Amino acid sequence: MLDLAILGLLEQGDLHGYELRKRLRQQVGLIANVSFGSIYPALARLEAAGAVESVESGQAATTNLPPVPPTGSLSGERAVLRSRRYALGSRGRRSRKAYRITSLGHQLFLELLSGNGRDDARSFGLRWAFARHLTPAARLALLERRRAQLLQRLSEMPLPGGDERMDGYARSVLEHAAAGVESDIRWLDRLIEAERGTHRASPRHRVTRRQAPSTARSSS
Repeated sequence: MLDLAILGLLEQGDLHGYELRKRLRQQVGLIANVSFGSIYPALARLEAAGAVESVESGQAATTNLPPVPPTGSLSGERAVLRSRRYALGSRGRRSRKAYRITSLGHQLFLELLSGNGRDDARSFGLRWAFARHLTPAARLALLERRRAQLLQRLSEMPLPGGDERMDGYARSVLEHAAAGVESDIRWLDRLIEAERGTHRASPRHRVTRRQAPSTARSSS
C-alpha cells in the first residue's frame, strides 16, 4: 500500500524524501504515521525495480542540516544519511536528491490502483484518493466491487435482537457497526450515481441488513 501511495504522489511531480513524507501525512491521511524507516526502504525497492529514479532537484541548501530524525529503524536512518552524503557538493552546498516516477513505475501504479483484490476500508480509501488516474469504467468497477463487499459484510452481521442473551452494551456495539457499514454503502451509492452521470427521480432507499443478499461467509 505504501508503494501505491508513493507512486501516486510522484505522479504529481518529483519529490525528495522529506517532502514525500510530508505529503503522505497531509494528503494521504490513511497512512499518516509513516516514518522515514518505511519510506526510504520503499524508495530503494522501487528504484531497484526501475519504477522510480533519483534526480537532482536543483534546490541548493547549506550544509547546516538539522539532525537526522529518529525513525525507529537503523536502516531508515542510514538511508537518510546516505541520501545527504550523496547530495553534498564540493562547495559545501547540496542539491536535494529527489525521486521521479518512470514509465515502468506509471504502469505499476495503475496496476496497484486498479487491483482486483478484496479491499478493506484503508486500501479502498487510498485507491479512491488517486482515482482520477483511472478510466471512468475502472472507477465505476472499483466502487461497485467495494459496495458488493460491504453488502456481503452487512448480510453476515448478526441481528442485535437475534440473541436473547445479548445485553444492551453488546447490542449497541453491533448496531453501531451496522450503521457504519450502511453509511458507507450510501456514500458509495452517491459516488456510483455521480460516476454514471444519472439522477434518479427518487433517492435510493435505505439499505439494511435484511435487504442485503444472503451470501456465504468470507473474511471482511
